[in-house]
Amino acid sequence: MRKRTRRFGAGLVVAAGLTAAAYPLLLRRWCLTWGATADEVTRAIPGDELLPRPDICSTRAVTIDAPSSAIWPWLVQMGSGRGGAYTYDWIENLLGLDMHSAEEILPEFQHLRSGDLLPLGEKGPRMRAEVVDRERTLTFRSEDRHWVWAFALYPDAASTRLVSRNRIAVPEATLVHRLADLLVMEPGSLVMERKMLLGIKERAERLARQHTENGGIPALEVPS
Repeated sequence: MRKRTRRFGAGLVVAAGLTAAAYPLLLRRWCLTWGATADEVTRAIPGDELLPRPDICSTRAVTIDAPSSAIWPWLVQMGSGRGGAYTYDWIENLLGLDMHSAEEILPEFQHLRSGDLLPLGEKGPRMRAEVVDRERTLTFRSEDRHWVWAFALYPDAASTRLVSRNRIAVPEATLVHRLADLLVMEPGSLVMERKMLLGIKERAERLARQHTENGGIPALEVPS
């Protein structure tokens, strides 16, 4: 029994090692560019210049069968103590981020302006809204200037492409830290961001259907 247990443990170690070795070569690009086209990966988004040489850059995207006007309200209300992040709230809240994903548009959070600061939990860093171009681009930057997060909306026939880009710098990270980012943080970010993008897609498409069913009357008048 002990011999079998040792063999099983050794097998797990080997499997983990092979996975770790394969990720940078075979899976990393897919992980960092999930859902995005080659053009979207290379296309500049306003705010890229705020962190021109990131250590980590991901560009992920989803097609939403709705106009940008049905997507934008969900984006501007995102944040701790606001509309949440439309992902796994229980994971976010284990980190003390106070995320509660809204299922409706919250009028009190529709007035986001460039320069506004949004907290990440009660004790976390704050994100500054750097670019607020209505129904086109929404870009945030952390106060330490090591993280830039941008959302871009591109009309695509009757649909809209929502592109999310994260640019992250880790200038003082140790080798162990960088390996943890590579093998844990990057795959983990895909799990969370994929859920977020699909969550926005579901909500925006529902809003667009409500708009149509109401005879073209907007479900909410969002301030310009």
